[in-house]
Amino acid sequence: MVKKSINLALQGGGSHGAFTWGVLDYFMEDGRVSVEGITGTSAGAMNAAMLAHGYMEGGADGAREALETFWRQVAYLGSMSPVKRSPLNILTGDWDLDNSPAYLMLDLFSRMASPYHTNPLNVNPLLDLVDSTIDFDKVRACSQLKLFVAATNVHTGKIKVFNREELTADMLLASACLPTYYQAVEIDGVPYWDGGYVGNPPLYPLFDTTKSRDVIIVQINPIERNETPKSAQEIQNRINEISFNSSLLRELRAIEFVTRQLREDKLDTNRYSEILVHRIEATEQINPLSASSKINSEWAFLTHLRDIGRASAKAFLDQHYDSLGKASTLDLRREFS
Repeated sequence: MVKKSINLALQGGGSHGAFTWGVLDYFMEDGRVSVEGITGTSAGAMNAAMLAHGYMEGGADGAREALETFWRQVAYLGSMSPVKRSPLNILTGDWDLDNSPAYLMLDLFSRMASPYHTNPLNVNPLLDLVDSTIDFDKVRACSQLKLFVAATNVHTGKIKVFNREELTADMLLASACLPTYYQAVEIDGVPYWDGGYVGNPPLYPLFDTTKSRDVIIVQINPIERNETPKSAQEIQNRINEISFNSSLLRELRAIEFVTRQLREDKLDTNRYSEILVHRIEATEQINPLSASSKINSEWAFLTHLRDIGRASAKAFLDQHYDSLGKASTLDLRREFS
């Protein structure tokens, strides 16, 4: 079977990024595709950096091992946190933290006080995690993979995309910096917040830098929900989902417009080419999870999401492998109709 070249676009979403771990793990094991470029935000950027680090150490198997090491460390750090599921949630098999007193206090505190006041020393546990698991010299040297990490410039509100060749720990932390929990990450005197506000993830860096026309979006933030949020928590969660998906939807709408113009011979095919868009998601399993589960880092939960990601990746390749390089499997016209 011919190995096909693809690009990946990895969304951020806290612990839900373990779903993406599963997708990457299956791709590396299966061998039907090779990854040319990755664009990632927050947890998606962490996964992408670990993939590059591991690939330099031992190819596809090294990438799988590095990803597992990273998520094991996430679980270890989480085991020392007071924010845990309540006995009721554990008893009912519910992965959410909505009934956790520590989580409710943290959530309330984050809405009332700035991290500049509550965390004046700017302690960020993610820094130790990143420093202990990622060799950035290896990441920057991974020429087999084009890697792009998104962050939000606090002053201008514009997206900043960091390339693999310049990537540092601070750039990864900037991509994952939620402003209600952490102080802005400064890089060359410029403050940055989580990239999800302006690119979750951005797609455009892949268009001019890679040969593959296929972009597979690994989506962990629900676009649609059938129920109307009623509680204050549900409303806030939905606001976050909408805002963290808005930039991606704008890019997809632009791709749909260009594709339509190309098919109607209204654009110069020497300057524009059709982007083939695909999506891997697990709506039935992930949509019922509340936003609080994004900070649940229990190993059992992370491996549960990993297994869902592996199954979703297998289902995608089994169903759509033949379409790669030929046609989109995400119907953008229907998506925006």
